[in-house]
Amino acid sequence: MSAKSGKFFRNLYSVRDMDTKYYVTTPIYYVNDKPHIGHAYTTILADVLANYHRLLGTPTYFLTGTDEHGQKVQQAAEKNGISAQEQCDQTVVRFQELWKRLEISNDDFIRTTEYRHKKIVQEVLQDLYDRDEIYRAEYEGWYCVGCERFFTEKDLVEGNCPECGRKVDAIVETNYFFRMSHYQQWLIEYIETHPEFIQPDFRANETLGFLKNNELQDLCISRPKSRLAWGIELPFDSDFVTYVWFDALLNYITAIGYKSDDDMFKKWWPVNHQLIGKDILTTHTVYWPTMLKAMGVELPKTVFAHGWWLTGRTKMSKSLGNVVNPMEMIDRYGVDAFRYFLIAEMTLGQDASFTEEAFVRRYNSDLANDLGNLLSRTSNMLGRYCDGKFPAIGNDAVADGPEKELWDAVQQAVTDMEASIGSMHLNGGIASVLAAVRKVNQYFEIKQPWTLAKEGRTEEVETTLAVAAEALRVSSALLYPVMPERMGELRTLFGLGMPDMEHLRVFGVIKAGSEVPKTDPLFPRVELPKEEKPPKPSEKENAVTEKQEKPEGVITYDDVMNVKLRTAKILEAEKVEGADKLLKLQVEVGEEKRQLIAGIAQHYSAEEVVGKTIVIVANLKPAKIRGVESQGMLLCASVGKELRLITVDGELPASGAAVK
Repeated sequence: MSAKSGKFFRNLYSVRDMDTKYYVTTPIYYVNDKPHIGHAYTTILADVLANYHRLLGTPTYFLTGTDEHGQKVQQAAEKNGISAQEQCDQTVVRFQELWKRLEISNDDFIRTTEYRHKKIVQEVLQDLYDRDEIYRAEYEGWYCVGCERFFTEKDLVEGNCPECGRKVDAIVETNYFFRMSHYQQWLIEYIETHPEFIQPDFRANETLGFLKNNELQDLCISRPKSRLAWGIELPFDSDFVTYVWFDALLNYITAIGYKSDDDMFKKWWPVNHQLIGKDILTTHTVYWPTMLKAMGVELPKTVFAHGWWLTGRTKMSKSLGNVVNPMEMIDRYGVDAFRYFLIAEMTLGQDASFTEEAFVRRYNSDLANDLGNLLSRTSNMLGRYCDGKFPAIGNDAVADGPEKELWDAVQQAVTDMEASIGSMHLNGGIASVLAAVRKVNQYFEIKQPWTLAKEGRTEEVETTLAVAAEALRVSSALLYPVMPERMGELRTLFGLGMPDMEHLRVFGVIKAGSEVPKTDPLFPRVELPKEEKPPKPSEKENAVTEKQEKPEGVITYDDVMNVKLRTAKILEAEKVEGADKLLKLQVEVGEEKRQLIAGIAQHYSAEEVVGKTIVIVANLKPAKIRGVESQGMLLCASVGKELRLITVDGELPASGAAVK
């Protein structure tokens, strides 16, 4: 990796880490049901992190997979009338298909029913048993089927499982136990002296609070076959199978060659980021490190626990029927838009709310209005004013003035993205990139290349469009790991290939003379299905409307109030075919998108009006003009042949504001 590219993420890890490898894992997902948004989020997050490192040239390994043993799988199989292995084989496909749809670039997909995993699990168990880290004893207590965990009487909350709140079963049976309690003080000291081990910090405090306020019990690592037959058989007692969590946690090392390929294991372990949901914090920050300590294996560098996705303020759950199906969202809005929303919306470590309304709002604001519309404006103006070719400009084009101000904003986005990945605040980095994109739209309003073109100032037009395109180039590179398909399309438009992180700080990368074709909207606007409003109750048949006489040409206050004037933002504009005076406008009025036909084409070009906030008559009956429907009327002022749009003085927080 070059020195320049190393500078891009200089805060991410130490030079040694960056030069050697980046290993990231997701939890392995349980195959008793289909994948949901929680599974999708963790996997997309891992993919984005892996993508950034690959672009840097850092050797990267990304592991995900499925957890296929345990009582819940056995019960699901029995319910479906098939074998447990058939249950696994049928359900795992749902995860594998979803990861393909989501463009997940995992290097390996491990299944815990694979021989390569089961063999090493048995070797680990035998080694620990031989060294008296595992012993046999009788257990009496409470068992939660949902969590597949044992609890003591004092652990219960109102007689139910302290983790999931379900009913627990009283149980007495002989089992095998791992001497986890021996490592309690060691683990406390390790967490306190390795602040990077559990992130965010408050999750480390949760684990420390648990360890300091409770006596750590030994971990039951077996289940008798008489009660549960579906699992990895203990190598030292064929009447028992392995506890599903002990089996599952080992996937992080069995997949990369532990006890099977020493060179591979040394290359990738310890893992840089183990990404988990906060609901499995204890298993990954208490069970897992004590297991590794007993095995003599180095601990992960960082276990990062993210929050939950909520519906409003309610946790998603199958029982409430509010779980988001990723496949449905992809079909409706596209893969990259779904990936973008999940990464941009959640502050890592905190809970986040998912509603389709919020999704559509962010999609239209960030992707359709800002990023997609900017690309359309830039490519269309390059076609109109530069014969569809990228102009030749000098590297000093951003030395001063509005050009320097814009380029500084783009470079700030590079810096912020760098810091956001190092601190695991990806949503902050994305927000900075979108701020730079909005700065380009503001730059167009300052420079007004359409006006410059009318005045014959060709060189200034070329500089303006080239600077905007270069800003888009850098923005596309920063967003590429999040939206590889759409950002790839954007880069192809400018004759670019995969992002080159060495050139993020360099101006003038797009080759002069490159053909820049016009493009369809990168992110077409979307709308939620409209709910039908109940009809207004009819007036009483005997109602009488009084008619008040008024002078001719005079209107009343009520007449004025019946005209609904609203602000609207122009999103897209184009000439109406065969009509010299007409422009077809796509405008945003609050949450609604409308189409207007306006006779302003001899006074404004299509590019010139995009982005303006105008005033429209919102309750005018739709009419067809030249065969094209117009859903309102915009207001203009005219004197003789001069015509100007009625606009708003200053910025409003949103379109759709009432005009009074």
